[in-house]
Amino acid sequence: MSQIRFFALGGLAENGKNMFVIEVDNDLFILDAGIKYPGSELFGVDEIVPDYKMLIRVKNRIKGIFLSHAHEDHIAALSHILKDINVPVYATNFTMEIVKDNLKEAGLKLEDYTLNVISQNNIIKFGNVRITFFNTTHSIPESVGIAIQTTKGNIVYTSDFTFDQSGDIKYQTDFAKINQLAEKNVLALLIESIGANDVRTSNMQLELDHKLNSVFSNAEGRILVSLFSSDLQKIQRIIDIAIEHNKKIAIIGRKAQRIVDIAINEGYLNIPEASLINLKFIDDKNKNDDKNIVALITGNRHEPFYMIQRMCKRSDRLIHINDRDTVLIMTAPVPGTEKMAARTLDILFRSDAKVEVVNPRLLSLNHASSDEIKMMINMLKPQYIIPVIGEFRHQYRVRKLANGLGYSDDRIFNMDNGDVLTFADEPFVSKGEIGAGEILIDGTAVGDVNDYVLRDREILAEDGALIIVAHVNPRKKEIVGDVEIVTKGFVYIKEAEELLNQIKETFLETSKNHLNNKYINWNDFKKDVRNDLAKFIYTETKRNPIIIPVIVSTEIK
Repeated sequence: MSQIRFFALGGLAENGKNMFVIEVDNDLFILDAGIKYPGSELFGVDEIVPDYKMLIRVKNRIKGIFLSHAHEDHIAALSHILKDINVPVYATNFTMEIVKDNLKEAGLKLEDYTLNVISQNNIIKFGNVRITFFNTTHSIPESVGIAIQTTKGNIVYTSDFTFDQSGDIKYQTDFAKINQLAEKNVLALLIESIGANDVRTSNMQLELDHKLNSVFSNAEGRILVSLFSSDLQKIQRIIDIAIEHNKKIAIIGRKAQRIVDIAINEGYLNIPEASLINLKFIDDKNKNDDKNIVALITGNRHEPFYMIQRMCKRSDRLIHINDRDTVLIMTAPVPGTEKMAARTLDILFRSDAKVEVVNPRLLSLNHASSDEIKMMINMLKPQYIIPVIGEFRHQYRVRKLANGLGYSDDRIFNMDNGDVLTFADEPFVSKGEIGAGEILIDGTAVGDVNDYVLRDREILAEDGALIIVAHVNPRKKEIVGDVEIVTKGFVYIKEAEELLNQIKETFLETSKNHLNNKYINWNDFKKDVRNDLAKFIYTETKRNPIIIPVIVSTEIK
């Protein structure tokens, strides 16, 4: 019998960074490879990647990375991982187009990698293991669930899904394939949990459509709609409603938001050419204020909010918001952007434009609700359930939903990243068996940002920095010229002259101890300066700036 294990390098007890690993008889199958966006406490960090380094030493055992859909929290770590682990990647056509674009942007050559386009009809064989796929409904086209068929049964990964009955074939769930999986014995179900606390009524889609149609019918001037560029289903819905109302559509940031551009070019967003317009830069003759315009303000995370602020402040090159405009906010804040979202609304309401904020409850239709989670469990009837893709409170809620369907706690596994579940006669979890940390990416991925760097950034943000510069003649054992002090974010020099003079005096006292020695130990000299100044400054100001002594050896003949 096969030995089967499951663990996660990301995506458990957190929102994002989804990366799950199934091990079957020493072969490794990786499901998704996403990033997470940082909160405001991670100064200067742009994105967080799963710590995949443990996979480097076993890369010959990795059969492939299988991607469920094209959202960044499921695919955006690939450009980092493939540099170290060149293994085959499998994804649907649209997902692969986004992956290719990400790899090119990261400076990778596509011909160096094995990028396999699949459909839900593909069966990929690896010895006794078969990988199959089934179409699911999500906010982005060609999303799939993934099934790993083993001799012990199927391990099914739903990824993000809903059972919304969309009319567009690119978004439809294949219930027949799900039922086929159920007939073949499902060993374990890896089911998403983010929406587990949502209780969704059947008329929520109708509510949203009613809200949107009402806004379009009552608008007197332009309509500006904020949308996340990855939510292509909602972008298509706005386009369809705009066409129904005979509006012209302008997509702000289309080129910058490559996912939107690719979706248009590949035919995944349907816009009649006659309805799509390009706005020109505002000047004395052109104001882009035709009341027939619907402008889609697309971006990731904070970008739609940032663009709206710019438009309100009249610093944008394409749109200046005025009192005739209707602004429709369809971007519920994501972790780390709450303050910016609130600030944007404050600025927006000052603009005198008509502001319509869509209830976040109506925007949360992209993840399985409590009823949809129960429906998936009932259809697949797995032996074991592993809640994934969500914080621990979401995973806990899935446990309670499964309990209500007759599953005992020993058949449900709430795990953390790095825990290993072994499917034996009696499955068991080894806590923290695998190191599952995080790699913090700061701009370009030149090494990762460690705790010391983050601590320094936090100090810089709170207490600033102080640089003290002195020239020392090592022969004469004396300080040459003036001692200079430069501060950034610590004190305003003109108002703190007395404090800075005392800092100089403290520096000179410390210097005497080192200049009286036979030889000057420069490292000890700088360390003592740093320590003595830190004590003095904290005593005087109760602040801990970063202190940088610049002591230059100067020979004067």
